[in-house]
Amino acid sequence: MDLEYSKFSDASKKGSWKTALLFAYQSLGVVYGDLSTSPLYVYKSTFAEDIQHSESNEEIFGVLSFVFWTLTLVPLFKYVFVVLRADDNGEGGTFALYSLICRHANVSLLPNRQVADEAVSTYKLEHPPEKRSSSRVKVYLEKHKVLHTALLILVLLGTCMVIGDGVLTPAISVFSAVSGLELSMSKEHHQYAVIPITCFILVCLFALQHYGTHRVGFLFAPVVLTWLLCISALGLYNMIHWNPHVYKALSPYYMFKFLKKTKKGGWMSLGGILLCITGSEAMFADLGHFSYAAIQTAFTFLVYPALILAYMGQAAYLSQHHHTSYHISFYVSVPESVRWPVLVIAILASVVGSQAIISGTFSIINQSQSLGCFPRVKVIHTSDKIHGQIYIPEINWVLMILCITVTIGFRDTKHMGNASGLAVMTVMLVTTCLMSLVIILCWNKPPAVALSFLLFFGSIELLYFSASLTKFTEGAWLPILLALFLMTIMFVWHYATIKKYEFDLHNKVSLEWLLALGPSLGVARVPGIGLVFTDLTSGIPANFSRFVTNLPAYHRILVFVCVKSVPVPFVPPAERYLVGRVGPAAHRSYRCIVRYGYRDVHQDIDSFETELVARLADFIRYDWHRSQHTSPYAEDDASHSNESSSERRLAVIGTVTFSGTPGYGIEESVEPASVSIGFSTVESVTDVIEMQAVGAGAVERRVRFAIDDDDSESDGQTKMYVQLEEELRDLMTAQEAGTAFILGHTHVETKQGSSILKRLAINFGYNFLRRNCRGPDVALKVPPISLLEVGMVYVV
Repeated sequence: MDLEYSKFSDASKKGSWKTALLFAYQSLGVVYGDLSTSPLYVYKSTFAEDIQHSESNEEIFGVLSFVFWTLTLVPLFKYVFVVLRADDNGEGGTFALYSLICRHANVSLLPNRQVADEAVSTYKLEHPPEKRSSSRVKVYLEKHKVLHTALLILVLLGTCMVIGDGVLTPAISVFSAVSGLELSMSKEHHQYAVIPITCFILVCLFALQHYGTHRVGFLFAPVVLTWLLCISALGLYNMIHWNPHVYKALSPYYMFKFLKKTKKGGWMSLGGILLCITGSEAMFADLGHFSYAAIQTAFTFLVYPALILAYMGQAAYLSQHHHTSYHISFYVSVPESVRWPVLVIAILASVVGSQAIISGTFSIINQSQSLGCFPRVKVIHTSDKIHGQIYIPEINWVLMILCITVTIGFRDTKHMGNASGLAVMTVMLVTTCLMSLVIILCWNKPPAVALSFLLFFGSIELLYFSASLTKFTEGAWLPILLALFLMTIMFVWHYATIKKYEFDLHNKVSLEWLLALGPSLGVARVPGIGLVFTDLTSGIPANFSRFVTNLPAYHRILVFVCVKSVPVPFVPPAERYLVGRVGPAAHRSYRCIVRYGYRDVHQDIDSFETELVARLADFIRYDWHRSQHTSPYAEDDASHSNESSSERRLAVIGTVTFSGTPGYGIEESVEPASVSIGFSTVESVTDVIEMQAVGAGAVERRVRFAIDDDDSESDGQTKMYVQLEEELRDLMTAQEAGTAFILGHTHVETKQGSSILKRLAINFGYNFLRRNCRGPDVALKVPPISLLEVGMVYVV
């Protein structure tokens, strides 16, 4: 893996500028579709009601000045030069910031965390951690548990607003593009044509989602590029033809002049001006698909100048036309000779922008589901080659219905713009708050730097946010209502998930109970492999004890499987499986922890079963060889009959080959013990890292050595080698006999005396969601013939 990464780095250095330009071009269709279509509705929303276009042009020039400085300060300075640098292994977005914070401070509310997770290569800390005494903010955050919950609620709020934007952006973008028909039709015909055409386009857009964007994705960048060149050319034409001196309005003086004249109306009109930066968050959210240099290049040298020219051109035209026969809109500034081609390009660009936000909504819901903050939904990967392209049927149809409802219900750009503006600004405020914590905790900058960032950008965004709130009764209520509804669902699901984990933790069964099961108690071992799924990373889950109590038999090979999420975007395949024994080798019981990042693609059940058996076989070889060839240090804590060490000892089993023969060496540090071993097998060379929980102040011992095939052949006659072959034979025989998936079928209820709010959340809210969302067997794609469900009642 390291070798592949270094090769990629060398190749990228040689053609870095070519690669950056190619990625910059491709990013136009994915990242900038929403932002680039904002000129369609910014001026129309701004002049909808609060202010009027007058002969003095103070209003139009003031709005242009606000648009220019807003685009300069927020997307350019904040996102391009600051926020994009806060990537999580190349990934961006709200969860990336939360993941970074959780890795640098103990504020995560995710269950089943392990010290071994910190050894994942993508868990790296870019900056050395600060001493506890020097980071008061970190100590304060870790000390107050209520702040952990507040941080999660903040992240969920941003996530819900992104989902809300996924409802509003397609509606306002397509509606604004289609509304260009008003200049070519009578008012009577126009009002009966725009809504049906918009709804038809939206239905087609959502109906085609299951095919994936990779089939038409190659068209996205040319469409947006054409659109940007089109609005740039129109802007230049209007400036030259109507008002060459419009550039003077870029001065901040016109902002103060605008506010002085319009007073409260001007402040309220900021709710329309802020729409010029809608889509800016996509630069950060889609960072994982491209590179920082590509997104920076595309925005700085193409998107930003094109948008400024477009707004200046519209302002130049309107400065000479004060009594237009139609309301202020983008299309009045388009020359009549090119109006139809511009209309077609605008509709295509709005569809591309809508597609980007829909894909982003699917992605963020998948991340929320991975982190236990959203009910299980069906996730379909639409491309085998392009990572991250997913489709969620339930969410897709809900978004479509909501988009059409918004279009028919609001029927104008003003209400849609008010709703969209509030959602956009809330997401930006959340990003600013999280970014301030990243500056302190992850970048180790002085709190004064973070406070300056928070006050400067936060005050700008609060100004726009306050203007949006004044439009509550005129459309801004919709994103608030959607966010409250979604946050309630997400928080209830997360709360119940944590409570279920705590119940499992307090009701797990001891290892002695498992080892005591046998013929003397009337319990039989049947052929096959039994995969017991649990959230626990240690101990015997209560659902297995209930299974054996009701059906006094279990499989010859028993594997306790924990599929868990780690606060990183990706877990390398070579570090995904953490395998260990449960009890002595003769018992044939194992524990397997399968780790995924919040952007990882979960395997289908067939490949998962095959790979799990392969990793078990590798672990068995490693474990027997280790007992033969390790130092006395290993022998002291690796006895197969030692119950406690067997429960604690887990090894990372991967498929990464070493170059040459690894040397033997010991690295010491004040960390938990870790042993690394590489050895040859008949099939492959396997990388194994053993993780063992030890006492505080222990010394990490890192050991690397190789076991040659000749050694295996020379020891082939030993008793231990015979036992190894016997264990491997048992595993293969069990695989041929079949695999059973043992899952809990849960019902959760509250304890007596619980508060009314808790009873409503658990007894009604969570259980309703559980009954109406995908079950764990469907999420894992377990074939019904292999499924064994164990009824469990959780009293929390």
